[in-house]
Order: sequence, then C-alpha cells, then structure tokens
Amino acid sequence: MGTPKGYVVAVVGATGLVGQEMIKVLEERKFPVSKLVPIASKRSAGKKITFRRKMWKVFPLGFDAFENVDIALFSAGGDISRKFIPKIASQGTVVIDNSSAFRMEPGIPLVVPEVNGDRIQPHERIYANPNCSTAQLVLVLKPIHDAAHIRRVVVSTYQSTS
Repeated sequence: MGTPKGYVVAVVGATGLVGQEMIKVLEERKFPVSKLVPIASKRSAGKKITFRRKMWKVFPLGFDAFENVDIALFSAGGDISRKFIPKIASQGTVVIDNSSAFRMEPGIPLVVPEVNGDRIQPHERIYANPNCSTAQLVLVLKPIHDAAHIRRVVVSTYQSTS
C-alpha cells in the first residue's frame, strides 16, 4: 500500500463542507498524498478542487473510482457508506467512515487516534469515527480518565436543526 511518494487518497463527499475540510487537513498536515481522488455526486462530477496548488478533477461516485486507491475518507452519509465501503475495503482499500453507518458495528474499530490509536491495525480495512461532539469530548476526558478513572459521564448536546 502506498509508495515512497505517498498514498492514493480518495475523499468521498469532496465538494461538501466536511469533505473540503478533510482535504484542507490533508494539506495542512502534509499527509503523504501522491494522488488525490476527489469523489462526489454526479452533479459535482467534473468540477475542480485545489489541493497543494494543483487542480484535481472531481469524479462521480461509483465503484470504478476507487481503483488503486490506498485510503478512502468517506463523508457522504450512512446509506452511501453502507453501499460502498464493504466492497471497497474487501479490495484492499483502508476506509475511514465519518458517517454513523459503522459506529456500533461489531468488529469495526471506533477510533479517535489520540485516545485509542492502538486500535489501528495493519489487517483492518474499515474504521469508524464517533460524531463530532463525542470526538472532542473524549480528547478532553482521556487524560482525566487516565489520572482519576472516570466511572460515568452524562452529556447533553444541542445541535442546530436549520
């Protein structure tokens, strides 16, 4: 997987807000990307996305878009994740899903790297991540738990409905 120059990375939902942020973070963190494969809906296909001062064409979502992809970042909703991820992962691509599709699925690691990065294993192909509120919360709770062993936390979150 990957080459000395980096990984072929697909971002599903590349033209959406979260997908754009994923691409921005890949660039900011200087993640070793040799080729970016932005993927979105058919109506966004053909648009261009800038990554590392280069324009990358957006591909329509379809199984053929994942050929030779090392890592796929999904942010296009649970239905799309459930439809595409198992097959893509079975072909060797490591998939990180940002939807709720696999969060509670037995055998699929739910990972926040700074908290339980040890769950990342070479043989795993699908990873889930918790929702945005939970991810932020566990980052803060982890060092407290390590020092004082938290037994219970009650949290309420309120999110916009508009």
